[in-house]
Amino acid sequence: MTYCIGLNLDEGLVLASDSRTNAGVDHVRRAGKMRVFAEPGAYVVVTLSAGNLSLTQNVLNLIEHRDRHEPATPGIRNAQSMFQVAQAIGDAMREIRARDEAYLRDSGIDPSGTFIVGGQIRGEPPRLFLVYSEGNFIESTPETPFFQTGEIKFGKPILDRVVTRQTDLVTATKCTLVSFDSTIRSNLSVGTPIDLVVYRRDSLQLEVQQRFEDEDAYLRSIRERWNNSLREAVAALPAPPWAR
Repeated sequence: MTYCIGLNLDEGLVLASDSRTNAGVDHVRRAGKMRVFAEPGAYVVVTLSAGNLSLTQNVLNLIEHRDRHEPATPGIRNAQSMFQVAQAIGDAMREIRARDEAYLRDSGIDPSGTFIVGGQIRGEPPRLFLVYSEGNFIESTPETPFFQTGEIKFGKPILDRVVTRQTDLVTATKCTLVSFDSTIRSNLSVGTPIDLVVYRRDSLQLEVQQRFEDEDAYLRSIRERWNNSLREAVAALPAPPWAR
């Protein structure tokens, strides 16, 4: 019941998530999937979560609790690298699953969840990780500069066709919003508002953090222009041989 995107580009990071947790004919619930941890000049870390909401919220709440009350325990605010951040989230995921999984399964509830974790800690470049439900994780590469989680299939084509490591942040932001619009149009389980962060490399501060509601004028213009561009592109394609 979500869709998240993280892009790690030469210019910086783009991260976005939807806010729908349940969708039915007369019952739609929303909850933000993005959480930001930042200390200007020291670090900016953004987490995007998908999957069981109680699991992912408890993972982050456990880490935040320990950051405040157990400063010697590895976490986000005392991490020396983004690798340590991903490791702390993976370890917390295993701990919460070990505590809750049996009870959730007894009630027929899927206890899985995933995180996209991106950011920069002073002394190293921006990094992006995908943390799996089992607590293990992978890092983005120049050949694979973006991760998706949740309902990925409808929004993937625009990213595959346009985004490379060299893509600028403005173009990447437009592709991200088109990817979300395509997903929302084809899948009821993904919906606005869309939370977006754009982080410029080496700034070590959060300059762009925005929430797009469904009626947002810019989001509407992206939707309308993309729809019109697709229709025009299809109309401009050459006719098949049998129609000539």
